[in-house]
Amino acid sequence: MADFTLANFNMLYIRTVDDVEQEIHVPLGPLYLVSVLRRAGIDVDFRDYQLAARGMENPFGVEAISRFLEGSAEIVGVSCMANLLPFVILGLERFKKACPSSTVVLGGVGPWAIERQLMERFPWIDVVAMGEAEGFIVPLVETLRRGGDLAGVPGVLYRRGGEILGNPPPPRIENLDALPLPAFDAIPLGEYEGYGVVSSRGCPYPCTFCSVMPIWGRRATYRGAGAIIDEMETLRRKAGADLFLFQDEFFVSSKRRVLEFCGELRRRNLRVNWKAFGRVDLTDEETMEAMAGAGCIEIRYGIESGSNEVLRKVRKGFTAERSIEVVSRAVGILPRVDTFFIWGFPFETMEDFRMSLFRMVSFRTLGARILPSLLCLLPQTEIFRQIRRDGLELEFCEDLFPEYMVTGHEVFRTSGTSIDEKHRYIYDLIRANPDLFPGFFHVDLEGNIRPKLALMREFGFYPDLEEKQKAKTDSCGAHSPKVDPRIRNAATSLERRPHER
Repeated sequence: MADFTLANFNMLYIRTVDDVEQEIHVPLGPLYLVSVLRRAGIDVDFRDYQLAARGMENPFGVEAISRFLEGSAEIVGVSCMANLLPFVILGLERFKKACPSSTVVLGGVGPWAIERQLMERFPWIDVVAMGEAEGFIVPLVETLRRGGDLAGVPGVLYRRGGEILGNPPPPRIENLDALPLPAFDAIPLGEYEGYGVVSSRGCPYPCTFCSVMPIWGRRATYRGAGAIIDEMETLRRKAGADLFLFQDEFFVSSKRRVLEFCGELRRRNLRVNWKAFGRVDLTDEETMEAMAGAGCIEIRYGIESGSNEVLRKVRKGFTAERSIEVVSRAVGILPRVDTFFIWGFPFETMEDFRMSLFRMVSFRTLGARILPSLLCLLPQTEIFRQIRRDGLELEFCEDLFPEYMVTGHEVFRTSGTSIDEKHRYIYDLIRANPDLFPGFFHVDLEGNIRPKLALMREFGFYPDLEEKQKAKTDSCGAHSPKVDPRIRNAATSLERRPHER
């Protein structure tokens, strides 16, 4: 038996009335941990629920988790995001009843900011891990294996008798290049569709809606261009990957770093395509030209709002006018430009919203792709903390969930989502714990959310299922590994143009 079982429950799974849409992405975060553990001589049994779910008749019944973890090591680590956290919690309860001697460690970004509450309410969770786990995963596993005291292990909450104790997180990892590459040999690489790469961790900007910034303490660390491209070459060689998705939100952290990366990619003649996020206040024409010339087929901008007042309140750091200027230039340089908008802020007036809607229509006319998202309230965000301070009510709605909280339990219909009765117990848990799972809730459903949704649909931003299928819309927006062949062809021609200055 292995020393440690690590299970990935991060996944995209969309269920419609007569179909299932699933994209299987390489689980980068857990695979980094597998490499670190192996380097310390720890035998790891890695399992990816994305692959298991493909062959299951009902992958979202809690008994499925218990079956998935059968034969696991005595110490079981589980990684999940906020959308599947309720499902994973109930599944782990079933598993712990079947294997009471197992030690369950819950990690990933899902438990962030609610670690203690999770342990207080769900006693079958033995340990919650916080922070960059590469910095403490080895002493955690070694201590648990010998039955030692976790008091000396940073970044964990744990039980001692009837108490829940916690240790501060470890220092940030400053040199990301010192980490080993993810353990790609722990998975059947050829069965995956999306090949992600991380060029940095963290973001220094204070956006109040962001769930990423608080996790990293509003500070970014970076990988060198050489290490990033080494990883891309490895995936190209081992899996034939020719499209890479930069998952970090701070890829365009500086002009110098982008130009260095693009220059090295061209020097090595690695002819691949890639997608990346950018900030409109950090990209200029030279940066975009360099990205296009090095194989970038898609840049994604978080515009968020067309209202300067909303942008000021969410501390975005630029104006609506700046976004107009940059997007207008980008659509003439890169094969695809994605613009993300958030709607449904509690303080967003209908006039503010109409400004955003006008900007979405304008960008669509320019040729940019519009990816609107209903505001998702996660526990670590400043906007959620402000809502709690203001005493605003959280409302649950069975037919409308924010895009980032899709779980696979709900069924998408033309009129919205519906809950299958066999999965209702999952949503009963969610409704009973709005402070733990606020991402499934809304603020002022009838006065704030539904009127704006009606306008969005009027302008074609939330098409019904038939229209969506005709348009062949990507299920997860810019993170999707699906690419229109015309976009690839445009990128190929761009690579032949001289962009070095």
